Amino acid sequence: LKQVFNKDKTFCPKRKFEPGTQRFELHKRAQASLNSDVDLKAAVQLPSGEEQNDWVAVHVVDFFNRINLIYGTICEFCTERTCPVMSGGPKYEYRWQDDLKYKKPTALPAPQYMNLLMDWIEMQINNENIFPTSVGKCEEE
Repeated sequence: LKQVFNKDKTFCPKRKFEPGTQRFELHKRAQASLNSDVDLKAAVQLPSGEEQNDWVAVHVVDFFNRINLIYGTICEFCTERTCPVMSGGPKYEYRWQDDLKYKKPTALPAPQYMNLLMDWIEMQINNENIFPTSVGKCEEE
């Protein structure tokens, strides 16, 4: 569990919403919907007057943070020895390709694959061109 709170690891959620901002308010609204008996279909619908890109970005970041925490709690049980292949059961094997270090789909042990995946997702989330932190700013601008 120490790895979950290690700030140098990708397991620690790093993206926060500034209190007082529109995205912070959207985040609070999304959090409140998860902690109540709200109709889930209504909870994920775009609130009136809000930007769709901002609404989606808030949920993507929240989802990533939750997956990080979940993965952080189980990663110590899946080592390169116990999980030598990243697979989805006996029929599916996942291979890593990033066009940088891994130019071709490459079989990796599950922990190595997951570390690369979580780092890659975090890089996307922290990319201002994909997930701008300024409300209302989008990639086309």
